[in-house]
Amino acid sequence: MHPVTGTRPGEALKSDPRLWRALRHPRYAVSAWPWRAVLFLLSGAVAGAVTLVALAVLSLAGGVLALVLVGLPLLVLTALAGIPVAAVERRRLALLGLPPPPRAHRTPEEPGAWHWLALRLREGVTWREFGYAVLFATVLWPLDAALVVGGLGVPLSLAAAPALVGRYGEAKVVKVWTVDTWPAAWTVALLGLVLLVPAGYALGALAGACGELTRALLTPKRHGQDSARVTELVRSRVRLVDASEAERRRIERDLHDGAQQRLVALTMSLGLARLDAPPGPLADRLAAAHEEAGRALAELRELIRGIHPRVLADYGLVAAVADAADRSPVPVDVALDLPGRLSPPVEAAAYFVVCEALANVARHSGAGRARVEGGQRGGRLVLTVSDDGDGGADPAAGSGLTGLADRVSVLDGRLSLSSPRGGPTLLRVEIPCEPSQPPTTPLPTARPPGGLGPCA
Repeated sequence: MHPVTGTRPGEALKSDPRLWRALRHPRYAVSAWPWRAVLFLLSGAVAGAVTLVALAVLSLAGGVLALVLVGLPLLVLTALAGIPVAAVERRRLALLGLPPPPRAHRTPEEPGAWHWLALRLREGVTWREFGYAVLFATVLWPLDAALVVGGLGVPLSLAAAPALVGRYGEAKVVKVWTVDTWPAAWTVALLGLVLLVPAGYALGALAGACGELTRALLTPKRHGQDSARVTELVRSRVRLVDASEAERRRIERDLHDGAQQRLVALTMSLGLARLDAPPGPLADRLAAAHEEAGRALAELRELIRGIHPRVLADYGLVAAVADAADRSPVPVDVALDLPGRLSPPVEAAAYFVVCEALANVARHSGAGRARVEGGQRGGRLVLTVSDDGDGGADPAAGSGLTGLADRVSVLDGRLSLSSPRGGPTLLRVEIPCEPSQPPTTPLPTARPPGGLGPCA
């Protein structure tokens, strides 16, 4: 029994999948590990020879036919040849019980062969695997073949001496000396059988070293993994923002087309009932209910506008900012120049930044006038909100701009604030963007019904 694990020696060797631990076991020579090591080296020699032929044919044919553009697909296939080679190598490592290196290829965001091909050609891991395939086809597989021939071929050739003497009358031992007598032949055969034991250990250690080298060459660099994780994290945050915007638009539509319409109908019904009711307590209650329904309708409209204003979805950022400026209690000058509609996440982020800035102007700045200006410059949406107030604004003091800055950063944008004591205050936001739609007809700047108070 094993003194630590409580298992029999044979059971410990069978349950341990690692070659290096198996090499330290006393029953290694009579286990399957030496033959697994030989199979690993032999399969490497065969796979390397096939890889060499495939790369030579693809590169030669692609280079010759590239003059007539027919060879370009063959050259692309040559560049991608490392992917199946790396997949086979990961499977071969299982013969040694070594954990395979992680597969670092990313999944395309869109289906289709073209998107898969474009992503693979941009990935650094593809070219790393191609480099391994070239090294495998030119250096590593001859080394595997030499190890098999030297480590296994010599003992087996010695062990075959009696058979050769019986067949040909003599045997050439490793092409060095000649054996032509039976006692010498059996002595050489016994020597060959004895050498199989140290050869098994040597082949196991050498195969393990080759396997570790394969793992090291195919394992992506740590910073590459971190970069892929950061990229995926950023993409997941963008997807969350898109899903959040879609959900806000759905809630806005449900409230606008459902609860708001019902309140409008209720207000009209109460107004008609109020006109038809004779003077008295009933008319007074109807009047109070009518006024309360009107206030509820106004609050619901403000709530809908704060969730996702219909003017932003229908007419775009310019009209939405003009509407927010018109509803601000502080006079606001608007000077926006955009060539067309932007993507919904960009428009929503910019709009709510402007709304929060105008709300802060009205609540805290003591300003007499504010200004919103900006446009598209070099593939970026640049907006500035300034006022002539007292200054001293601090985003960490609960102004609501910290959350908006996080929202802008998801879109790879920047939000900066300059607000010295005594003013003026300048808020600037930059978001990468491109026009996605032609410009829409803007709304008139008249104050909409129920639109009192600053934008929330």
